Amino acid sequence: MPPSQCKSLASILLLVVGMADVRPATEPPTVDRFNYILGTQAIGGKYQFTSQDPLVESAEVIRAMGASCMKFDLRPKPKQYPTVHSLVELARDEPSHRKVLDMHFSNFQLWAEPFANTSWKQGFSKAHAELEYQELYALVVHLLKTYSGTGKTFYLGHWEGDNLLRGSISKNADAQMTPEKVQGMIDWLTTRQRAVDDAKRDTPHQGVQVWHYTEVNHPTISLREGRPSLVNQVLPKVPVDFVSYSAYDVTNEPKPEEIKTVLSYIESQLMPKAGISGRRVFIGEYGYSVFHNGKPHHSPQEQDRLSRITIQAALEWGCPFVLYWELYNNELEPNGQQGGFWMIDDKGVKQPIYETHRLYYQWARQFVAACIKRTGKTPDEAEFRAAAADYFKSLH
Repeated sequence: MPPSQCKSLASILLLVVGMADVRPATEPPTVDRFNYILGTQAIGGKYQFTSQDPLVESAEVIRAMGASCMKFDLRPKPKQYPTVHSLVELARDEPSHRKVLDMHFSNFQLWAEPFANTSWKQGFSKAHAELEYQELYALVVHLLKTYSGTGKTFYLGHWEGDNLLRGSISKNADAQMTPEKVQGMIDWLTTRQRAVDDAKRDTPHQGVQVWHYTEVNHPTISLREGRPSLVNQVLPKVPVDFVSYSAYDVTNEPKPEEIKTVLSYIESQLMPKAGISGRRVFIGEYGYSVFHNGKPHHSPQEQDRLSRITIQAALEWGCPFVLYWELYNNELEPNGQQGGFWMIDDKGVKQPIYETHRLYYQWARQFVAACIKRTGKTPDEAEFRAAAADYFKSLH
């Protein structure tokens, strides 16, 4: 079926989003492996509803919602996992992490923080660089060997890089970006990228991919004011595969063209990278709290409306992922109240933003399945993305 027919099919499928949930486990593998772009994450949630490991519970909820990607952290947690001493052990031997990595997600975004406790803020020593390299290299080898043939893709990155580099958005923090610290971060990210590239070169594999990303979170101060940040001081000097954008500085009051302008600015600072097609900047975080400083902030309906603006702009620009923060709230107010960065609240109530994602996945899976049935293949990325943007336009 030509793209025009798939697009007309998209319009028809908009009418059936109220049907019963599509069950991923019963669908063809090609539908299951498709990148549906939208996703969420499970990092540091403050509550749960079953006796399962919190990570497993969250992954199963995200999977049942219909998502094909999953973001969580691979970081040392000595109190929770005292017998785990490396990233490979965490991914391979710790039962909850292994179970989630084995689940039928096609894309994983992971904060991969080595257990070696390396540091780069006063310069990245050769000894620390070697420790970082060896641990990340070993993790990539493990992922390539273990998941060869599965169609899975792993994106290894880190939490908000500007917070690591500058500490805050204030002008006083500009002075925190000393040449030594900037060079340390450049060396750190270059070492991590080299570990990923070398492991892929050295390890026979098929049907599996691993990429490396850095995360920016204050690019607007560079774009608008010419001030130093990761995007203009570090990014042009590191050969990373992708950039994640923790996008609160442009999505708190989302304006579609402004979102696209900032995404394009980040992309303009990237070094060229062979072997990657399409856009290389994705939204790794955006979200809207229900409470702030003990006061109501966004209603659930407003939380959903603002999210839809961000989603549509990111789809139109071409982000490979748009990841909502997050499934269960992770932030508490000073009085102990939940901050409300959630899809499901602490009473187990599914919020409008949850339903927006669930219904989108239902539509998207039906769209892809119908294209496969009629053409024998999945729609191409541009075709699907255009249909997804049209879907969100229809919700206004």
